[in-house]
Amino acid sequence: MLSRFGLDKNNTTVKQEFIAGWTTFLTMMYIVPVNGFILADAGLPMGAVVTATALITIFATIFSGYWSNTPIAMSVGMGLNAYFAYGLVLGMGIAWQTALGVVFLSGVIFVVLSFTKFRIWLMTSIPVDLRRAISAGIGAFIAFIGLKQMGIITANKATLVSLGDLGSAPVILGIVGLFITLGFYTFRLKGAFILSIVITSILGWIVGIGQLPQTIVSLPASISPIFFELDIISALSLSLLPVIVTFLVTDMFDTIGTLTGVGTRANLFQTKDKDDKALEKTLEADAVATVAGSLLGVSTTTSFIESASGVEEGGRTGLTAIFTGLFFILTLFMLPLFKSIPPNAIYPVLVVVGILMFTELGNINFKNNDLAITSASFLIVILMPLTFSITNGFAAGFVVYTTLKLLKQEFEDINLGLLVITAISLIVFIV
Repeated sequence: MLSRFGLDKNNTTVKQEFIAGWTTFLTMMYIVPVNGFILADAGLPMGAVVTATALITIFATIFSGYWSNTPIAMSVGMGLNAYFAYGLVLGMGIAWQTALGVVFLSGVIFVVLSFTKFRIWLMTSIPVDLRRAISAGIGAFIAFIGLKQMGIITANKATLVSLGDLGSAPVILGIVGLFITLGFYTFRLKGAFILSIVITSILGWIVGIGQLPQTIVSLPASISPIFFELDIISALSLSLLPVIVTFLVTDMFDTIGTLTGVGTRANLFQTKDKDDKALEKTLEADAVATVAGSLLGVSTTTSFIESASGVEEGGRTGLTAIFTGLFFILTLFMLPLFKSIPPNAIYPVLVVVGILMFTELGNINFKNNDLAITSASFLIVILMPLTFSITNGFAAGFVVYTTLKLLKQEFEDINLGLLVITAISLIVFIV
């Protein structure tokens, strides 16, 4: 069994992989309660979501570790879960069952494309600067959601949004939690997110925001309220085609970006003659996990950048991921603790994740004075939070980019893939 992972070849041991798996678990454990809170806002039962999140994390991470033999952990993706809850369900008024159908369809397409060259063709069709703008835009979007949920930003009829009541106890707790999270992450503490949630929760309980859990562990909540509740038929509509494409493309970019970052540190996916095709197999595992997650009742599953923490501890093979997945079994029994967490101990994490994604904006090449890139990037980043929709920002950016390139007759920057995505983007505004 262990021979499959090639521990000697990768200069690692079972003990080293075990420690790396534990480290990865600690750094991404936050996703279980955070995803529970986010999808609960969309009307899904929190208990069922917590159980489903833990289950898909266990399945996806162990499957990825075994199938691809890489130390890549997977769970419900931050960003798309916020878009699922606040953009589709609350923003567009789509039933969460239909939204799960959208996730399922995007996952099925991803699975099909993972076994073809179309995936690479589509990825390479989009300019790298626009990919970075999409990441930055999603960061701005989820940070905006986090600030709104914390009460730091509130609705205003005259100015659309304004500063909230900074004197209220829950808002103060959220601000304190935000600085704690930023501070921990600044000093690169392992498990910075989960540590900040714990400390902020304790502070909240001390001042009477939220209640201490009567018990810490319990049997897992049933997932029956959300299991196989997806509505695929309702998702098969022309008006939702751009949303499906958005989920598909964003998941692919998110995965490729994560694998590139983690792979550089672990010396993975770097050689062209790699016999086991680790990159392709990891993408396949990611796609299969998204389909499985939609059946369980959660939004898009993707590779987690927190896998880098395990790599830093020496994790080099799929055994690290398998250990990580096994550790997530613990979270199945922690629902009472998760439910007692004050919401404003959770949402600061959303803001910090948004900040980290927004840093991609600094990698865009604005020095060439390319108005197409500048305009498209600006619209992507500004429209995602202002229209409360990743789809609108995504679509506007591609329409403007392609239009300006055509007007300037810079045909060398246009390809068939870009034209296809632009055509789909136009559907967003036409429909």
